[in-house]
Amino acid sequence: MWRINWRILSHFDFLSLVLITPLILISGWLIGEIHPVLAQKHSVYVTVGIVVFILLFWLPLRRFNWLIPLFYWVNILLLVAVEFFGQSRLGAKRWLELPFIEFTLQPSELMKPAFILMLAYLISRNPPPYAGYRWKDFVKMLFYILLPFFLIAREPDLGTATVLLLLGMGILFLVGVYWKIWATLIVAFIISMPLLYTQLHDYQKKRITDFMSEKPSYHVQQSVIAIGSGGFFGQPKEEATQTQMKFLPIASSDFIFAYVVERFGFFGAFLLISLYAAIILHLLSMSLWNKDYYIKVVTAGISFLIFVYMSVNISMTIGMAPVVGVPLPLFSYGGSSFINFIVLFAIMENLVTFRYRDMYDSRGQKSFV
Repeated sequence: MWRINWRILSHFDFLSLVLITPLILISGWLIGEIHPVLAQKHSVYVTVGIVVFILLFWLPLRRFNWLIPLFYWVNILLLVAVEFFGQSRLGAKRWLELPFIEFTLQPSELMKPAFILMLAYLISRNPPPYAGYRWKDFVKMLFYILLPFFLIAREPDLGTATVLLLLGMGILFLVGVYWKIWATLIVAFIISMPLLYTQLHDYQKKRITDFMSEKPSYHVQQSVIAIGSGGFFGQPKEEATQTQMKFLPIASSDFIFAYVVERFGFFGAFLLISLYAAIILHLLSMSLWNKDYYIKVVTAGISFLIFVYMSVNISMTIGMAPVVGVPLPLFSYGGSSFINFIVLFAIMENLVTFRYRDMYDSRGQKSFV
């Protein structure tokens, strides 16, 4: 039995939901214009996401924070299992087939919430001193960052691995690390760049070569044409020929930003980027002003994740970054990425809403104050 006091809603972060709702609604509409069948599947993902959000929001997550290391290590074991039992597609081994139900699981996607929660768990148990973490504590944190990085990079999925690495480093930078450590890492990275390049797979080197060449790849060429044809206010659906005539590849997922500009022009692109900027700044402000390290790390993690995904996706569609298959967060078609972000927002809302210890009574029942 739960004792419910609806005054708890005064602690709920409504602004985050207000900001992400237009992304979900507009993306569903545009995916329907591009591919009606995919729009039906996308609506299923949205429905599942809403159910997952509600379930996670009502769970007393802070009472189960001792399960976070278990959650992290189970995901590490799944990543190891990919090495031995994973399915290969297009030269990459990233999926596990679950027996009897004919469903495939991508552990690298599950790793994202586990990764952020593990950093929150570690930092809350060992907050940084005034000058920031020194080498001993930093190396300990770095272990939990680099372990999934190397496992995912071996699949190979360098894009997701790099996102996790940047995410972890961004969180540590925000929380506080001694400045000499950052200086040492930057110098070491610059010196090791030639060696790191030799370790890349051939297709990864080709992406870099295509990016550096004077003539962009076919995908980028068609994306730039779609963006250019949008003008200032865009084109009606019937005149958005790059997408409707199938010249623009992967228009519903990787290159959906190009379709946004083709349909709504520079003005629409400006509004979309402004909406992402508002979400990122709102989450960062929550992180900076909050003394609860769980809230600080989770809100910072979501904001960094959205920033990296948005920046890389938009940059690759305009030819300013290699094509790496990174989705536009909460906008591109795809169930794994969408539900992952919904899970993260649900965890964040739970931590923010139930952040006071007296919201749980002595019997573990949820009490709203």
